[in-house]
Amino acid sequence: MKTEAFKTIRLALPIIIGELAQMALHIIDTAMVGSINYKQLAAVSLVFNAMNIPFVIGIGMTISVSQMVSMAHGQNDDRQVSHYLYNGFCICALTALLISFTLFFGKDLLFHLGQDPEVATLAVPFMQLMGISIIPMLLFMTLKQFTDGLEQTRTAMLFSLAAMPINIFINWLLIYGNWGFPRLELLGAAWGTLITRTLITLALGAVILTHHSYKKYIQLRKEEWYLRRSTIQELLHIGVPSSLQVGMEAGAFAVSGIIIGTIGAVAQASHQIALSCASATFMVSMGLAQAGSIRVSNAFGRSDWPLIATIGKSTLLTALAYGVCCALGFVLLKDHLPHFFNSNAEVVSLASMLLLFAAIFQISDATQAIGAGLLRGIKDVRTPTLLIAVAYWVVGIPMGYWFAFHGGMGASGMWLGFISGLTFASIFLIARFLRMSKRNAPVLVS
Repeated sequence: MKTEAFKTIRLALPIIIGELAQMALHIIDTAMVGSINYKQLAAVSLVFNAMNIPFVIGIGMTISVSQMVSMAHGQNDDRQVSHYLYNGFCICALTALLISFTLFFGKDLLFHLGQDPEVATLAVPFMQLMGISIIPMLLFMTLKQFTDGLEQTRTAMLFSLAAMPINIFINWLLIYGNWGFPRLELLGAAWGTLITRTLITLALGAVILTHHSYKKYIQLRKEEWYLRRSTIQELLHIGVPSSLQVGMEAGAFAVSGIIIGTIGAVAQASHQIALSCASATFMVSMGLAQAGSIRVSNAFGRSDWPLIATIGKSTLLTALAYGVCCALGFVLLKDHLPHFFNSNAEVVSLASMLLLFAAIFQISDATQAIGAGLLRGIKDVRTPTLLIAVAYWVVGIPMGYWFAFHGGMGASGMWLGFISGLTFASIFLIARFLRMSKRNAPVLVS
């Protein structure tokens, strides 16, 4: 158990660093725009909430690439690895175009969500540019899933880290109008994101096409780079439920953010601060979940069920310990973290309160992500999708709405709903994985 835990952590660390770097881009935008005024901070929150559902659905589709590549890699089948790369890239590119088109032309939806009119007006052009940036981002994630599936997780990590100083510099130029550039404020952040995502996607693509680590897969392009219906069906079998899983989870948070926005701009800005902090810690859980899923998928390709069970249990224990540490950190820093985003006294006070609720759900948030990832690694996606749907949309959202508006708790009530949904998901997903790994493990007869 200890050995497998360290192997998973070693694989997960570059993924975690890369995920945190990508999340940092959102936090950087939020903090740099928030320093102007809280209305623009609320506009960032509105757009991120509105586009988060389609965005993570696209990311869910890219997950199928790492799962199938990892399984083929576990079977030492280079041809299949190359074939999954091409078919997965085509599927994800089409998905990116559809999502970008929907967000760009669906901008007027922001005026029909009961938000502050000034906030919605500020948000429309920001959403259009952010919608375009979905294309390079999902293409980057597709290539990242390919390298991660081969357990070469440092490659994409380096580009994710490089994106941070690039994004900060472009933001500094365009948000504040330094060095003679126009002062674009909110739009400057959107342009910074679009330019940064495009640069790192082109760079990662160039490495995969030219580096010796991937040469044997690229050399097979003449034989394996063609579309095949059965391959597309395999990828969609993983990709569609994975998209629904992460989409329903992110959707629950996004809808909750929109509901909180109907309370007022202060509540929405406070919610965005607390959610940004919670999302940052969740990236570590997601990194562990992806690493555990990749390792389980690799073992699944060889039908090594004892190893699958050991990897799963060790990863769950690691996530549990991490969740406890995050909870303690949020409690200790709840009065300090909000000041990094905004100086408005009302916003800081409410955000501090919401961070207490975020601390409570850190354990269930971490373990439910691991449970879903492990089940994905053994190609069990349909029932977990149903469990996640119930957790967020039957338990979490309704309970949060009741606590917020009928229980008189306001924004805190929605966060209490988060806790309920995440706990439900954690218990049932973990129980399912433990049951399936035990059921499929071979019986040794002496």
